[in-house]
Amino acid sequence: MRLVFVCWPFEDQGSSLVIRGYSEAARALGHEVVVYAGPYDKIPLNYSLAVGSADAVVFLFEWTTRQYYGDRLDLARLIGRVPRGRRVVIDGDGNYNDVIRVDGDVNHPDDAASRRWREVCDSISDKICQPTFHPLRPNVRPFLFYAYNPSWEQPLDFTAKEFTMLYVGHSKSRWQPMRRLLQVIEPARRELGRIGLVGHGWDSTPRWAAKMQIEHIYYTDKAYLRRIGVDVLPAVSFDKVIAWMSKATFNPVLVRPTFAQMRLVTPRFFETPAASTIPLFLLDEAHVRLLYGPEALELRLPDEGAEEKIVDVVRRPQYYGDIVRRIRRHLSEQHSHRARLQRLIEIIET
Repeated sequence: MRLVFVCWPFEDQGSSLVIRGYSEAARALGHEVVVYAGPYDKIPLNYSLAVGSADAVVFLFEWTTRQYYGDRLDLARLIGRVPRGRRVVIDGDGNYNDVIRVDGDVNHPDDAASRRWREVCDSISDKICQPTFHPLRPNVRPFLFYAYNPSWEQPLDFTAKEFTMLYVGHSKSRWQPMRRLLQVIEPARRELGRIGLVGHGWDSTPRWAAKMQIEHIYYTDKAYLRRIGVDVLPAVSFDKVIAWMSKATFNPVLVRPTFAQMRLVTPRFFETPAASTIPLFLLDEAHVRLLYGPEALELRLPDEGAEEKIVDVVRRPQYYGDIVRRIRRHLSEQHSHRARLQRLIEIIET
């Protein structure tokens, strides 16, 4: 089967590493995955504009439903040459929903924007998928899409770490969970070493935010970050994310409030356990258990005794590293790109 992915790839965010994993799994299973675009050296993926030979088209919508490459004629080719039943929409950010507001975070600015998003998706396919076990709309299929790749795994070595904690990701609507974590850390700050945030928005508003009128979603308390001694570093490309996470004893796994409400998964859910670090889950207990198994609850930041948990992770990384090794086996069996691709083909052929 030849699958064409339609997405908006970025060097330092989005799903480029995930799509590369799908391409590798496809080759191993005798299939082919290509990204609909011309060659782009900065993001080495398998690109093609050939639609006629496609067996299916997968539209990956995250922050936008617009195309990265092409125009209305390209969309017409994608729609016109591949039957509706063999087109799939992956609604990565859970925008195929009514307006959801949680702790100042929203999936759409208003009802009209929500309606437009759903209309675009409905015009493309009847197969709308979201990366959650619990879709809110009855016509949405649960399909996690993001996956774990054993080839990403780094040896769990906790000697000579440059950081005690790193978070590799942008500040986009993530200040609320990050503030909660930093407030937990603050009383033990002297005992902990270097703390870093890697990505856009933590120390200054990204240059494109004003033009798009989204400055508010990158809000952070910059004075607070300076006061407690948090280092802010530039964003890194998608192929360096795991290496950067491996520089720290632990990395938090957190999501923006609307994602938590919808129980969406993101690429970080599967990249972090592959790094040479301890993933610390800022997720609800049921979500952690369902994704990673009951053992992973020891890696969840508890509602009570959170400060003690963080100090214990830093003091006993080898103990928690053994848990990570067992979680890796679970993820390799249940959440690999191979398993995801097989499920995607089932959805296409249903």
